[in-house]
Parts: sequence; structure tokens; C-alpha cells
Amino acid sequence: MNDVADIDLADRDYFSDHSILLDPYQYFEALRDKGPIYRLPGRDIFVVTGFAESLEVLNNTVDFSSVVATGGPAWPLPFAVAGDDLTPLIEANRDKFLGADLLVARDDKAHYNSRALLSRLFTPSRLKANEAYMSGLAARLVSNAVAAGGCELIKDIAVPFATLVVADLLGVPDADRDHFMEVIAAGPPPGALDSAVRDESQQPLAIMAGFFVNYLIDRKQNPRGDVLTELATASYPDGTSPDIAELVRLSTFLFGAGQDTTAKLLGNAMRFLIEVPGLQAQLRADPSLLPAFLEEVLRLEGSTKMTARLARKATTVGGVEIPIGTKVMVALAAANRDPRRWENPREFVLNRPKIKENLAFGRGAHVCIGNPLARVEARIVFEKLFEQTSQIDFDAKVHGPRGHNQFDYEPSFIIRGLEKLQLTLAPR
Repeated sequence: MNDVADIDLADRDYFSDHSILLDPYQYFEALRDKGPIYRLPGRDIFVVTGFAESLEVLNNTVDFSSVVATGGPAWPLPFAVAGDDLTPLIEANRDKFLGADLLVARDDKAHYNSRALLSRLFTPSRLKANEAYMSGLAARLVSNAVAAGGCELIKDIAVPFATLVVADLLGVPDADRDHFMEVIAAGPPPGALDSAVRDESQQPLAIMAGFFVNYLIDRKQNPRGDVLTELATASYPDGTSPDIAELVRLSTFLFGAGQDTTAKLLGNAMRFLIEVPGLQAQLRADPSLLPAFLEEVLRLEGSTKMTARLARKATTVGGVEIPIGTKVMVALAAANRDPRRWENPREFVLNRPKIKENLAFGRGAHVCIGNPLARVEARIVFEKLFEQTSQIDFDAKVHGPRGHNQFDYEPSFIIRGLEKLQLTLAPR
């Protein structure tokens, strides 16, 4: 790519340009050419494409606030920058930031308390106990798809599987699960590029909140052996109890985020399975390689392209001065392809050394709390697909001939996920 093309690409607006949606990696490489930390021209936004520099930001909760993680760094601050620590101004204006009451956007004690409530919910023993349900559900969904000769992976397997698994884990009644899937399908993805003002009461989490209020009240009165019961009866580390509004926010967030991450991972992983020569045969011959396969997919095509932080104090990252009040966009997708960290970073390499150090699920205090669940879910779905099929391929009638496939991605500056993936499935 010549210098002029690089300059033109780097000057495009990441937060609204649909051409970047199709291939954000070329855009990130254009920024990387300008250094691992680059300030967007005319904006109070630094973009971090370096792996080491991304770790610096993600691990620094003293100088950086996560209040902009949900809405992204493009929105102006709802206050004038003043003083040498913005923490009081952030908290006084938190309700003016989009989604700032969600777990991913919290700071300090509020974030610590919320994580403490949830940390006991995704234990290895709980996930192990839930594997029987996951295995049975995946087998049924795959069986239906194989019987039909193919499926649209996202709609027919990925979304229902991920949604029903987190519903079962939480304890959402069977009667409400189909409705929740419809609500989620009708809502916009996080970080939608087409960010017209919408009625907040019609957003998926707001609709589900009405249901979760009733679930949590019921669990306080009639405890059961599920996650909602544990939340309803939980206490903060200091012994105080969260109010019902906090419990509703946490449970709806778990439900929404829990299904979204896994569904995107399944779609992204399937592309690699089919496109990388010999990979499908290799994994079929040795399914124990599935975890390594999924980690390399997470590095190359993670479900989350970026996260954001606000510099509440003046600081430095990688030797670059970050003024107070500026926003930092941590380009996770770019950090995971940093040639200073990964050899041949754009190539798929099975069993890549230290692959679990990828940043697909973030790092530090805000690392995705459901990442163990997403990894288990994806592995189980691929195991069931291998058990019941002899070959998986793209449907050429939908995606075009091999070597010239076409795919559409969700219009989001945060999420990296296919809108649909039509497959043909040959039975065993």
C-alpha cells in the first residue's frame, strides 16, 4: 500500500465509515504505521494499536476511567475539563454517559463490588456442571441443521445456543427464553454505526429488566440452585447488600453480554475452519486441538474490536503523553496483530506459542468475566458439529464461489461479528 493510500485510509472516520466495517484491519495497520499510539487529527482521541501499550492502558485503573467503554470515545464529555483528577466530575455526571451504569463502564469501588458479586458465578465447577446441558443442547441444534442439509449458523445455532445456555445458567424460566431471543435479535448491536437516537425503553436490556426484577424478587422469597438465587442473596465484600436495581443491571448485563460474545466467536471461528487449507481435516482428526484453534481465532478475529478509556489524570503510555480529559481507544484487534508481539501476525498458526496471552477478552480488572463460558461453549458446538458431519462448507448460493466469498458484518465499531453465515452440512 502506498503512502497516499495509507494517509487517506488513516484519515477516515472509524466511528461512522461502513467501508472500514468490512475490513477494520487495513485501517488499523494504516494507524500502526504512524506509531503504536496515534492521536486522531482534530480529535481528543488516541488510538492504541501496540500490544504492550494496550496492556499499559488496560492495567492502569488509576489514571484511566472506563466510563466511556460502553458508548465509545467519539462522544464529547458532558463537562468541562478542570483540575488534575476528573474522578469527581465523572461521578457527578455519570448518568450523562451512555451505558455508564453497566459493569464494563464502572470504576473503583463500584466496579470492585460488582465484580466481587459475579466472580463466584463463573467457577470451573459451575461450568463443569453446566456442560451436560450445553452438550445436549448443541447436539439437538446441530442434529436439526444436519437433517436440513445446512443452516444459517448465526440464527439457527450460534444465537439460540448462546442465549439458551446463559438463560439456563442464570435460571431464566423456559417460558421466557424464546421471547428474550426475539428481543435481542430485534435490538441494535453494541456500538452501532448508525447511532440515531432510539427510545432507551425499547433497548433489549431495558425490556429484559422488567422480567429480571420479578425473577430476583421471587428468588429472595423462594431460593433455588441457580445464579439468580446467588445474586439475589449475595452481599458485597464489606457485608452490605446490593439494592434490587443493581442486581437487575448485573443480571441483564450478564444475559446480554453472555450470549453476544459466544455467538460472534462461533461465526468468526467457522470462517477460519473452512477457509484455512487442511484445518478442518486436522481438527476432525484431533478434536483436542479445538482450544488452541479457538485461541488463534480470538487473536485474529476476536468478538470485540476495541474498548475505550478516559484519561482522568494526565499520564503517559509507551512514552507518549496522554493529557487529562482525552479518550483512548484500545484497538484490541490491532494489538492482537502487533508484529512486535506476534511472529507472522496476520497468518493463522495453530498452537502458536503463548497464544492465551491474546487480548480478545481484554486484560486487567475489566477482563471479560464470562470468557471461560464462551470458550467452553464454542468448543462444545464444534465437537458436536464434527460428530455429526463429514464436511462443513459455505453455501455458494449465498456467499459466492470458493475464493470469492462475500460476507456481511454487523454495523458496529465495537463488535466484530457476522450478520449471517449460510452453511452446507454433509452428514457422517
